[in-house]
Amino acid sequence: MKTAPFFLYYAQNDTCFSCFIMIFFLHNIVLTERQIVMIIAVDIGNTNIVVGGIEADHVLFTERLSTRTDKTELEYAIDFKLIFELHSISRAQVEGSIISSVVLPLSNIIKTALTKLIPKEPLIVGPGVKTGLSIRIDNPTQLGSDLVVTAVAAIAAYPVPSIIIDMGTATTFSVINDKRQYIGGAIAPGAAVALNSLSSQTSQLPFISLEAPKHVIGSNTIDCMKSGSLFGNAAMIDGMIRRIKKEIGENAIVVATGGIASAILPYCEENISYDPDLMLKGLALIYKKNQTR
Repeated sequence: MKTAPFFLYYAQNDTCFSCFIMIFFLHNIVLTERQIVMIIAVDIGNTNIVVGGIEADHVLFTERLSTRTDKTELEYAIDFKLIFELHSISRAQVEGSIISSVVLPLSNIIKTALTKLIPKEPLIVGPGVKTGLSIRIDNPTQLGSDLVVTAVAAIAAYPVPSIIIDMGTATTFSVINDKRQYIGGAIAPGAAVALNSLSSQTSQLPFISLEAPKHVIGSNTIDCMKSGSLFGNAAMIDGMIRRIKKEIGENAIVVATGGIASAILPYCEENISYDPDLMLKGLALIYKKNQTR
């Protein structure tokens, strides 16, 4: 005996059919009304501005803008609006925003731009903002907000002691001891900056992209430049890691992030974890610490 289709049974029973329709539409209304509530995290770097949407501990999206100090609040607001539209984000889905900036002239410009789109005033990482980070250096106020944010994220996600490497315009090393304290670090030119400087400060060396040659020993000018820039930077990172571990007298977890980390890390010999969203995760943590309950 064949069984009648599910919907035909309900169609033949008016009361049951009405219940079915009501349940179906209520279910779909619940699904439709369920909205993601996120924060917008903005990392203003010397070369790029990274914009991310974060729900709970999950990074929903990231986009990059070029860092330009000649743009107005309105121009940046339009950039942010386009990003929101690209990812189908409405104002109702944004709880608030937070900014980390190493380009101080842009801090208030970006803040004003975000305010045009998000009613709640953005939080800027700086004096007076709770981070939970214990800083043990000569002058804690001199520590850049980018280093503070990545340290907060690394301490929350990885064992200590740890070494945090941020590879961007500059390559920075941050050291966290076994007491979860920020005890110092090092700053070196970023690989791309060093390569561009080499080309701009010499008369016969061309501008080239940062990519690996086939061999460490180059057989032409371009391959020699690529080898020195990429393999040389990887060797510098390996060497700094070993020296830092020797100075603190114990092994340490190493975490790397930053715009060019993915290009350098494959050629490093040390064991390094790659966390491309470390900065955004740190901004989300700091945002939560500063919300009134």
